[in-house]
Amino acid sequence: MKATLTVSSPGTGPGPGPGGGVNDLRRWLQRHPELRAHIRQEPAPEPAPGTMGAASEILTLVLAPGGVTVALSAAVVAWLQNRRGNQTVTITLPDGTQVTVASERVRDLSARDSGELAQRLAEALQRGELPPADGS
Repeated sequence: MKATLTVSSPGTGPGPGPGGGVNDLRRWLQRHPELRAHIRQEPAPEPAPGTMGAASEILTLVLAPGGVTVALSAAVVAWLQNRRGNQTVTITLPDGTQVTVASERVRDLSARDSGELAQRLAEALQRGELPPADGS
């Protein structure tokens, strides 16, 4: 299953500078050997007529049930917990289903709660159904 990830900062569009947030997330994910081979970076689609340009790049991951999905979920939650400022990661599945996980929602979670959120996210990705954006 192919999933795309985008990164943005509320009120400012995509992360720090064009593609900055997504590049940082890509580097973070590449530190995980089980994810490294599944990551692809693609340019954003062409901007709509009358807009200033492409907002950011996207990451594409090929997810398989089990380890890759669990590793991705844990890495995204950990990445968000380590961000300064407010960042969001939106995961989009092939059917258009999306979930947005925001740093202000996960930053203060305990280790146990972070693990539970990552596990729920992984289970939802494996089923192709995503949990509510607030992690509940």
